[in-house]
Amino acid sequence: MDTARPRRLRTFLIAALAAVAAILVAVPYARNRESLTLDDAARKQAPGQFVRLSHGMVHYRVAGPADGAPVVLVHGFSVPDYAFDATRSALAGAGFRAISFDLYGRGWSDRPDVRYDRDLFAGELGELMDALHLQKARLVGLSMGGAVVGHFAAAHPERVQRLVLVAPFNQPRDIGVMAWPGVGEWLARSWFLPDLASSQTEDFPHPEKLPGWSARFEPQMRYDGFGRAILSTIRNTTTQSSIPDFEAVGRAKIPVELVWGERDTTVPYAEHALVQQAIPQARFVSLTGLGHMTVVEDPDAVNPHLVSFLREN
Repeated sequence: MDTARPRRLRTFLIAALAAVAAILVAVPYARNRESLTLDDAARKQAPGQFVRLSHGMVHYRVAGPADGAPVVLVHGFSVPDYAFDATRSALAGAGFRAISFDLYGRGWSDRPDVRYDRDLFAGELGELMDALHLQKARLVGLSMGGAVVGHFAAAHPERVQRLVLVAPFNQPRDIGVMAWPGVGEWLARSWFLPDLASSQTEDFPHPEKLPGWSARFEPQMRYDGFGRAILSTIRNTTTQSSIPDFEAVGRAKIPVELVWGERDTTVPYAEHALVQQAIPQARFVSLTGLGHMTVVEDPDAVNPHLVSFLREN
């Protein structure tokens, strides 16, 4: 009986499996962009200022008169504070003291090895307000930032004068196998994170009008801890509903303006009805022809609504 052929086949299969395993291990390392450390030397490149909070250094920018009514701007899932460049400028021009900052894990803020959930981000917001001696402020939250300011306002209504929610994240998302330990890490490093910069244009119905938007996103991806923060946020923030927080905001009678682009598919436009139901006093602004990132896509269509609402007493 010829036993050489089965042995050769077994050897071939073992080698093939070993090669596949080696490739699977190598892919996330090969596609990993995090080659830099976010330290004091790196921070010298950043505009604005830094403050040390409980979980590390936080980057923020301030515009407008020192005695202006403070407005704190909270960005969304992954695009840091530059999402509010036009908003910050418009509010400063209207006499407000506009403050934008990078959530932990994004932009120039530290990437602590913690659980990235609403408590973390709302705590960061509260500590920043404390550091800047803001007992109360007007808050603006974009996308996931809407969930963050909603969580903060639900817990601390006495610190919120007025609230603007721009296409706020509100419904839990099914993240599938990204929730699986090990598997989620591999998928994030091999597939999700490498394409994250290029996917930013999906928020716009007409991305050709915003050349360079994806490239602007890339620098933050080079610093260690970015991917870990993003995956933890997917697992611990996007899987939770914001509606209970918004209902608490409704009960507290906080003045709210709700802004949504009618062509938003990232946080679908139809979800505005759920947020309005939770916050009956919300003033609704529907923007024709705009997508998810209205404050970037057409600031001139958004900012007058924000300024008018935030000026009211």
